[in-house]
Amino acid sequence: MKYEITIGIECHVQLATKTKLFSEVDNDARGKEPNSCVSPVDYALPGMLPRLNGEAINFAIRAGRAMNCKINGQSRFDRKHYFYPDSPKGYQITQFYHPIIGEGYVELPDGKKVRIEHAHLEGDAGKLTHFDTYSLVDLNRVDTPLLEIVSMPDIHSAKDAHDYCKALWRLMCFAGVTNGDLYNGNMRFDVNTSLAKPGEPLGTRTEVKNLNSFRSVERAVEYEVKRQAKLLDKGEKVVQETRGWNDATGETTGQRSKEEAKDYRYMPEPDLPPLNLSAEFIAKQLENFPLMPSDYREKFAGKIADDTLEILLDYPALMQKLAEVKDAKRVSNWFASVLLAEEKSAEYLNDLPTAKQLDDLAEMTEKAELSSTGAKDVFLHLFDPQMKTRDARTIAKELNVLQENDSSALEAIVDQVLQDPACAKAIEDFKNGQEKVLGFLVGQVMKASQGKANPAAVQPILRQKITDR
Repeated sequence: MKYEITIGIECHVQLATKTKLFSEVDNDARGKEPNSCVSPVDYALPGMLPRLNGEAINFAIRAGRAMNCKINGQSRFDRKHYFYPDSPKGYQITQFYHPIIGEGYVELPDGKKVRIEHAHLEGDAGKLTHFDTYSLVDLNRVDTPLLEIVSMPDIHSAKDAHDYCKALWRLMCFAGVTNGDLYNGNMRFDVNTSLAKPGEPLGTRTEVKNLNSFRSVERAVEYEVKRQAKLLDKGEKVVQETRGWNDATGETTGQRSKEEAKDYRYMPEPDLPPLNLSAEFIAKQLENFPLMPSDYREKFAGKIADDTLEILLDYPALMQKLAEVKDAKRVSNWFASVLLAEEKSAEYLNDLPTAKQLDDLAEMTEKAELSSTGAKDVFLHLFDPQMKTRDARTIAKELNVLQENDSSALEAIVDQVLQDPACAKAIEDFKNGQEKVLGFLVGQVMKASQGKANPAAVQPILRQKITDR
């Protein structure tokens, strides 16, 4: 509490275009051989000129809308000069002076708002794999379309840093502009942290690079706060630098001094003309814009438990399906407690049941035609390739899990059970006020019906029959 914490975060979002930002090369290199998804344009060979991917522009517009940002009608690309082995051009094509996305904000679940300064398009660098005495270069990732989102320094705790990154990840996934695979680096976070005593100017910041999980963001901030506080307590200075994060040790380590804009010698990109986007063009890209997490929170307020909703908000496809069904509460519980507990849940998310199948199943459950266990069984079979094309009732019949609710049929089974000598003592005990034996008698009816009797319908019939004896 001795120092005020100030945090700003830069997030690199890999856009889910089919091809790269400046060439017609496959943008998805997952599982492919190193340096197999590269063109002469990516290598920057003499005479090779970049050609801008229009879909990246469309995705940037949608991302800006998701963050409540101003979309700039005029923007342009610049060259950022630096040498690194995974950047064969010797420069990066980015937007520095005039980015495509202007100011906006991201709202956290608790209502706090983090302002967005801007977001700009740029081509990614390659990847280095380091060994003891050498490093290998893979240029498959060169010029993957990135949207770099720069926040204002509005974050003041490790938890809020975690929540901001997660909120941003959800927005980008719901807007459909990225695959959102954190493990494969579809979104990476650079966290700038500084400490200062209350009332004093902002302290010297450090930047922890390339964090790819929300928990790592939180832990890295916690470590940097403690590290910087110890230095300041001893009267030492915090060095402005870029630091790396070691998830195994839970520590950051210095990598290089932090460059300033002047070190990169920015200049307008001569091979790409400025972008001029009309209001009509921007509006066209925002047609049929999907619901965002805040829209779903409002839509399902009081209908779905908050903790269940927060789980499902990590899955845009599930939320879109919930918006289509009638009994969202019941279906949301199946999604959260049954579907996501399955090992194949990620595979199932690619092909969800229809709204009608889910509505029919919910209606059957509401009418007590299925027990809770039977409903879960039918629900999972809606994802079975052999059965998923059938309606819920047909599946329930094939699984033999439909409950018997017909009163005359149940009365006949109850009469059969009450005539069994093995139930005589339980009947007498119930007449003498021992309510708990009713459970035994219900169990006998379930056994006699081969599990098809509805227990809720059986109980009043048992009570009446015993009373009338």
